[in-house]
Amino acid sequence: MNVQVAYAGPEGILVVDVEVPSDASVADALAASGIVAHLDLFEAALSCAIHGQHADRNTPLRPGDRVELLRPLVADAKAARRARAAERPLPQPARRARRR
Repeated sequence: MNVQVAYAGPEGILVVDVEVPSDASVADALAASGIVAHLDLFEAALSCAIHGQHADRNTPLRPGDRVELLRPLVADAKAARRARAAERPLPQPARRARRR
């Protein structure tokens, strides 16, 4: 069965087609690709996905699957947005004078 293993990071982009047995798992495809060793990645910090959907390393593969190696986030997206918003707050609307 033919599957792809893909990685994109500061080290570069690497997509490898691998041939694995019909009962192969994500871990088998990673081992067959050699990407982790080639780029000297810390495998325990990486997570995996199949066509963008989170997958465990023991998830079985189907022909044509694309296994993606995902790096850990370096910043929380919500926290980064809040920090940018705090730096540039929205202008406050002008208050109308009350009539008495």
